[in-house]
Amino acid sequence: MKILIADDDPQIIRALRVTLGARGYEIITAHDGAEALAKAIEHHPDLVMLDLGMPHLDGVQVIEGLRGWSQVPILVVSGRTGAADKVEALDAGADDYVTKPFAMDELLARIRAFTRRLPATASDGPGDVPLTTFGEVVVDFSAKTVAGPTGPIRLTPTEWLILELLVQSAGKLVTREMILGRVWGPNHSRDTGYLRLYLAQLRKKLEPVPASPRYLVTVLGMGYRFEPDA
Repeated sequence: MKILIADDDPQIIRALRVTLGARGYEIITAHDGAEALAKAIEHHPDLVMLDLGMPHLDGVQVIEGLRGWSQVPILVVSGRTGAADKVEALDAGADDYVTKPFAMDELLARIRAFTRRLPATASDGPGDVPLTTFGEVVVDFSAKTVAGPTGPIRLTPTEWLILELLVQSAGKLVTREMILGRVWGPNHSRDTGYLRLYLAQLRKKLEPVPASPRYLVTVLGMGYRFEPDA
């Protein structure tokens, strides 16, 4: 697996190069946003890990630049801990977000989660629900496309996984622990705030009134449920 690491902190670059390289990952590095885009074009990595606060182009600009031509998974590793920064990065097209300082074990788990779910992202999706329509949204799990009233809607790989889990169990409760375990692994069963952020993103993209969800419903204190049209 080829990983592009973009960060202006040489100590972070050095530590990640040694740790990830020792585990068999091929590492490419960039020290600013412009170099990150150039390296991505040159090397076509399987995963991009980037900081938000970089010179020349910041992390969000790099994400937007990558999303103009590539669907490569993007993992933000940043010292910015505010919800607004996370939402901005995810809206721009990032797939996951880890805050600094981070535990190396957690970062490795996130990378392993990407390696597990990337083949599923390219698969045919849930066989019993290849095409789902609700409201004015049409979701094609086979083609990995979403069409809304104003045109195509892009979902990140993580958002696809969450939506698939909910649609496969239409009308039934899917617990927070089940979603967290399936998407991020068993060590993240308590990351409920992170899951709420992703549900908010999905609702913003798919619900007619995101603040009053009709289809992606919260079951208070338990989890979520996909409520199809009658």
